[in-house]
Amino acid sequence: MSNFLYLFRGGNDAYDRLSQEEKQAHMQVWGEWMGGLKEKGTLLDGLPLDRDGKVVHKQGTVVTNGPFAEGAEIVGGYLIVSANDLDEAVEISKGCPIFDYDGAFVEVREILSMDGH
Repeated sequence: MSNFLYLFRGGNDAYDRLSQEEKQAHMQVWGEWMGGLKEKGTLLDGLPLDRDGKVVHKQGTVVTNGPFAEGAEIVGGYLIVSANDLDEAVEISKGCPIFDYDGAFVEVREILSMDGH
């Protein structure tokens, strides 16, 4: 088994247009999906990210407001899941509620160890 990082990108504009009730219902769908992954022992960690942040450049001598990405590319959250391989991690990601919004996608990346194993 390996660990994989899901980076959730995009969908913010469509989500922002929802009513408060629709947002709560959507968060419930996320909770159910993540709860199912946790029950299977697949979900290791994950949280949403604040839209504001800082970008650190040149060994910390330059700090700017960020992130500077187009709306569809802003990372809105992450999960860490356990899967046999990249193909299985991709299959698991297909059930993600982020796909309820146009322009939203999941980047799936294997997490490597520092010792190369």
